[in-house]
Amino acid sequence: MEINGGTKVYAILGNPIAHTLSPAMYNAAFAAVGQNSVYIAFGIDEDGLGQAVGGLKALGVRGGNVTIPYKEKIIPYLDEISEEARLIGAVNTFYRDSWERLCGANTDGPGFIAALRKKDPKVLSVSGAVILGAGGSARAVAVSLALAGIKEITLVNRDIEKARKLGAVLLKLGCDAQCLDWSNPSLPAAVRAAGLLVNTTPLGMEPRTDSMPPMQTAWISAKHFVVDLIYKPAQTKLLTEAEKRGAQTMNGSGMLLEQALLSYELFTGSRAPVEVMAGALERRG
Repeated sequence: MEINGGTKVYAILGNPIAHTLSPAMYNAAFAAVGQNSVYIAFGIDEDGLGQAVGGLKALGVRGGNVTIPYKEKIIPYLDEISEEARLIGAVNTFYRDSWERLCGANTDGPGFIAALRKKDPKVLSVSGAVILGAGGSARAVAVSLALAGIKEITLVNRDIEKARKLGAVLLKLGCDAQCLDWSNPSLPAAVRAAGLLVNTTPLGMEPRTDSMPPMQTAWISAKHFVVDLIYKPAQTKLLTEAEKRGAQTMNGSGMLLEQALLSYELFTGSRAPVEVMAGALERRG
């Protein structure tokens, strides 16, 4: 593909951003379908987020994605967000609508559920879940699990008030939400009682691959399904330790692919080339 005056630009915003595999997936998709488009990554300082979004609007960027730590913080700078994104309180996809407004949506939740079901169709029948973290990804995971029928969710976060705000949303969806900080003595019992454990924090992501959430792996057993939304490295310390305990595990690459397929359709208006994007992710993962 030759980049020229007619090339449409798509982007991902985040910090850090060097680890992202999104450009590989989307650029492979554009090449496969012959679309004159390019997808690039922008590392944005927090105090420059508003200016960055204004720049996207001014420069005619057609759409893209948002990652850590801006999924919640970008909302005030967008012209409109979807009802699901409003419920979750976070945006991971932005796109131009027919009025050229820059709109936000969230495909993380549906992408997470789709990845879970592909890995194990029975996993959503578990009695409860523990979610580590309370940021944008945690909100998407928690809301999607509640909508999928999980009745008990424990939220674990250093900032307990942030967890409680998410817990209030889950209660409105008919889910019993418990909010704990990392030092709460009820945490070991909550993890042991749950069937699903999801890490949404960046602990264990490159380059800090020797780190993991501050919990005891002795709390994990063979009855658990442990998900780490980190996809680089593919095998985090948490997943390695969980497998030693006999747990079934899944990293974040499946969710990354599923949410990307949905995002592609939102900001291009075309069906995503699934095999092409999956192949690009596998090669770069």
